[in-house]
Amino acid sequence: MKRVTKQFALCLDNAGNEASLIQGKVYRVVPDARAAKDDLLRVIDESGEDYLFGRNQFALVDFPADVRRKILAMQRAS
Repeated sequence: MKRVTKQFALCLDNAGNEASLIQGKVYRVVPDARAAKDDLLRVIDESGEDYLFGRNQFALVDFPADVRRKILAMQRAS
């Protein structure tokens, strides 16, 4: 069975969403196939909730497993 890994996205542009996104910050992506069809990403933003944002505002990034665990632990702690 293929293991599903969590995806992350680096915010490149927070225009119009300054209170929700920090440019240069890595956010966790919540899989949403329906949103992807509309060129949107569902991310956990600064409020701690998941919202849809334009895909062009982010660059999807992948990290080694140990780095993913550290990022998730930091996000849970904040």
